[in-house]
Amino acid sequence: MSSKDLIITLPHPHLYQKSRKVGLITDELRRVIDNMKAATLDWEASRPHEVGVALAAIQIDQPYKVIIIRNNFDNKRDRSFSVFINPQIVKTEGEISEDYEGCLSVKDIYGKVPRRSKVRLRAMDEHGRIVRVKAEGFLARVIQHEIDHLSGQVFVDHIKVKTGAFYKLAPDGKLSPIDYEQIQKSHIFRT
Repeated sequence: MSSKDLIITLPHPHLYQKSRKVGLITDELRRVIDNMKAATLDWEASRPHEVGVALAAIQIDQPYKVIIIRNNFDNKRDRSFSVFINPQIVKTEGEISEDYEGCLSVKDIYGKVPRRSKVRLRAMDEHGRIVRVKAEGFLARVIQHEIDHLSGQVFVDHIKVKTGAFYKLAPDGKLSPIDYEQIQKSHIFRT
């Protein structure tokens, strides 16, 4: 089994579970984090037009409040990640704007999702130190997307009634709209 096979996809019911707070950073948790990184990079290696940007532990069926975020979104050779344990968005600000989002747990479907343009994050790193991050733009979007996973939400939950919000990645790497009836038949919405 390759590492990317650890990633669960919709309609897997665990993606709708709330993750639990981490009390201690144990060897088991470190293995989960290593598996998250390996799964993200393995997934990316199989996708020529996509970058593995981030992952929540629940996406590998581990219900911990842990997310990893790529340190450099624009350089696939930089395979490093920041780890955020028990992350909380402590402030959102800025305008709400729509942009494209994909998800390793939502196979081959993208959506135009509304998100705040700025957030402030508080978490622990993998060494137990408190970290604070002020993010805007794409990083703010990624943080909100991953935090949603920890509360059992997936990006499609935000746009499920927007008939023109769904897209598919073509073999040439371009996004094209998907017919809403096709989306409804894809089993990505909660029942």
